Amino acid sequence: MFPSMGGATGAAPAAEQAPAPNVDGDELIDLSEKLEKVTSYARNENKAYPWGNLFIGDSRLGMQSDADEQLIIHLSFQEFVKVKSIKFTEWNRGANPDMNPVTVHIHVNRVNLGFEDIEDVDPTQSITLTSSDLQEVSDAIDVYYVKFQRVKSLTFFVEDNAGADVTAIGGLKIMGKTLASTNMNDFKKQG
Repeated sequence: MFPSMGGATGAAPAAEQAPAPNVDGDELIDLSEKLEKVTSYARNENKAYPWGNLFIGDSRLGMQSDADEQLIIHLSFQEFVKVKSIKFTEWNRGANPDMNPVTVHIHVNRVNLGFEDIEDVDPTQSITLTSSDLQEVSDAIDVYYVKFQRVKSLTFFVEDNAGADVTAIGGLKIMGKTLASTNMNDFKKQG
């Protein structure tokens, strides 16, 4: 048919075949390894306890708000993901239960939300956390999976806490799957 294209003699050798199509991740993974740290940020964070501490596994070093109990945490991912569940853990193994977050609004794929406009935007999901939800041994909270199918960023708005002047979070775990994507580096230049 087209001899110079390698199609006349049948199938191309294995080394020249197109890469296998990518498929969605099969297992639930901790999506913190997929975070784009450069574009993630927090508003009203105490600089001594920044948002990055949420993912190191030590609740004594977690994150705290600065001026009041409200907190915005914006997390961007390197690629689109599906989010299944979210797990907040208490600060310092529950040493200060009044600092625990209570009402958390979750926004999907919304960027540049600040305190001046976040209350005017309907969240994708709102959760109310109890002290038992925040214990390390408790289960993660499942999100509305249908609304979290193609997530590039999550914005958490901690509206209030259990009564303290500032909010503290010991850790955050986001469980989900990666989405199939095309890696252009898998293709070889033709010609």
